[in-house]
Amino acid sequence: MTSKKHRQFCSEPMGDKSVHDLPGIGPALGGRLQNSGIRHARDLEGHFLVFNQNQEKFGNWLRDTCGANAKQQRDCYNGLREWTKNNL
Repeated sequence: MTSKKHRQFCSEPMGDKSVHDLPGIGPALGGRLQNSGIRHARDLEGHFLVFNQNQEKFGNWLRDTCGANAKQQRDCYNGLREWTKNNL
């Protein structure tokens, strides 16, 4: 079962969406990502692709970068994976 945020993110073009629009990324994590220079969902997708869509590597990076817990890592990964599958 996916969240409303997940469904909305995956159903639209990425464009200039903020990192806050990604599933699993709320205000606190989004703020930390923005402080790290990652302002848009497409920036985070770039890291997702650099890690060759590997869930463990991406999740570890997300944890180390902004403190995402396991659920947040999984939600973000699943959102990016579905968006990428449907749009690339």
